[in-house]
This record gives sequence, C-alpha cells and structure tokens, in this order.
Amino acid sequence: MKPGAVPRPTPEDLEAFDALLPEHPEVTRKPMFGNVAGFAAGQMFLCLFGDRIAVRLDEAARQELLTEDGAEPFMAGPGRPMKEYVVLPPAWRGDPARSAEWVQRSLSYALSLPPKPAKGGKASRG
Repeated sequence: MKPGAVPRPTPEDLEAFDALLPEHPEVTRKPMFGNVAGFAAGQMFLCLFGDRIAVRLDEAARQELLTEDGAEPFMAGPGRPMKEYVVLPPAWRGDPARSAEWVQRSLSYALSLPPKPAKGGKASRG
C-alpha cells in the first residue's frame, strides 16, 4: 500500500464488521473513506478501517480494553490518533461474542453523548 493510502477492507472484513453491528433503532451503517462505520444518534461508535475494527469508549473502558493483548489505540494514519477509539484485538475475530461485548459498550457510550445535529441543523434524536 502506498504511504498515506487508506486501507480497503476485504469482503471478509466487511462481513466481520456487519456481524458486529448491533440491531438497534438508533444504529445506522454509513460508508467512510472507502470503509464503513456504525453511528448512533449521529455519533460514530464503531468503524472498520482496512482489516481493523475499532470501538469508541469512555476513558475507563479504553484503559480496560488496552490491557487486552492485541488491542491498541486507533490511528487513522501515521500520527493521526482518534483519541476515544481502540482497535479490537485481531485474534478476537474467532470469538465474535467477546468483540460484541465491547461493541455494546461502545454503543452505550455513544448513546450517552449529546446527539450530533443532523444536516440542516436539527438534532438526529429528540
């Protein structure tokens, strides 16, 4: 891959992401820079970046997840950390229930945040 190029997911990566995306009335799946992300009330809480799946968590949960072997802070590129996101350990692909627990925690965190305004200036949840 060229330096600075955005990694692209494989069909298997997309399948793994979709299997983790919760069925919830507030959740939407949107394309993001050639990848995909999950949003709740306008807040991104789950993203796929190439073969990496990252969740958005509060500080305490981030620190807890970072103690797991293979978890790491999410970087959208060299020197471009996304401060509230942690990459799920790649080995967890074989244990979807373990990843799903963290995705649910991420969804709960996103729903606790103020809703982001929808296009046109109206909040996406009221």
